[in-house]
Amino acid sequence: MLNNMDLTEEQVQEFLAKQDFPPMKNTRILQAARGEIPDKLPIWIMRQAGRYLPEFQALRKEHSFFKICQTPKLACEATLLPIRRYDLDAAIIFSDILVIPQALGMEVLMVPEKGPVFTSPLTLETYNTLTWENAVNRLSYVGDAIRLTRHQLEGRVPLLGFSAAPWTLMVYMIEGGSPKAAMHARKWLYAEEATTIDFLQKLADVIVDYLVMQVKSGAQMLQLFESCAEFLNVEMYEKLMAPMLKKIREGVRDKLLQENVEPVPMVFFGKGGSHLVDIPIKAGFDVISIDWITDPRSIRSRHSNVTLQGNLDPCAMYCKKEELVVHIKKMYEKFGFKNYIVNLGHGIHLDTPTESVATFVETVHSFM
Repeated sequence: MLNNMDLTEEQVQEFLAKQDFPPMKNTRILQAARGEIPDKLPIWIMRQAGRYLPEFQALRKEHSFFKICQTPKLACEATLLPIRRYDLDAAIIFSDILVIPQALGMEVLMVPEKGPVFTSPLTLETYNTLTWENAVNRLSYVGDAIRLTRHQLEGRVPLLGFSAAPWTLMVYMIEGGSPKAAMHARKWLYAEEATTIDFLQKLADVIVDYLVMQVKSGAQMLQLFESCAEFLNVEMYEKLMAPMLKKIREGVRDKLLQENVEPVPMVFFGKGGSHLVDIPIKAGFDVISIDWITDPRSIRSRHSNVTLQGNLDPCAMYCKKEELVVHIKKMYEKFGFKNYIVNLGHGIHLDTPTESVATFVETVHSFM
């Protein structure tokens, strides 16, 4: 894999113009997603290209967070950093779930020690100012980053694309940043149902187009992040969000088929969503990613053929090496080898020891 920082703009454009990608050398994660049995358990880590890596910290000193997201060469470089360091079985394109609100005309800042902040959270009065038309065109830089990364990976591992789910986007846009209880967004659900449904449907349409664009650009698997699943009960999620999940799952598949593009496996991850797990399964998602609180055996007992992903507690990575290995093995005993993709139960923390990541990957690959 080349160092993307040395690429000229002319070289970047040459890669983007290439039609065929290098042949794949490792398809473990795709096999597991399809219910096949790979030679080793596949493993990747949510936020694997993030702040815990010294290489990424160095990149951030030179460029702002969203500058990296919006510059294909930089996003590609960030995506490749953990692949160069660890024997992971997948890369996930470096981006952020909040690029969609940005494409809709909202300003989002990444504030140190605080996270994402909307300069003007969405209100009922400003709802009609959102710029829905051609939103996906304003996200073309993500497609370019995916295409460039597929070439730069040289077939080493598959590349994942992603988006947030409609409810998660709605929460962030209304709450104005990382939510604590999503009170304002939940208020919309009960007091402004007609506007809420319109909002969710429009978000779902944008998400479908966005994910289709990612696959056409080279993404080989997709993950839908429902980072705010914990804020809704089953009744409300079933009523308002389940139709959106079905719309996205079927919409992505149908649009790809219409354009003679092979559909790719789709993953659903719901943080704090163990009570909702049957809903994305009914919607047809190929893989269900679970957080560290959820017991995979309870899902296996009801859905034996669904591929599961997860779910080591990210804080277990602070253990001593011997203790971490024990936690990993206990997790493996709950999931088993078949229909399993190994991951954390949420994103990796910024001060996670890099040695723990190496232990995690090496231990998982030792299972046969």
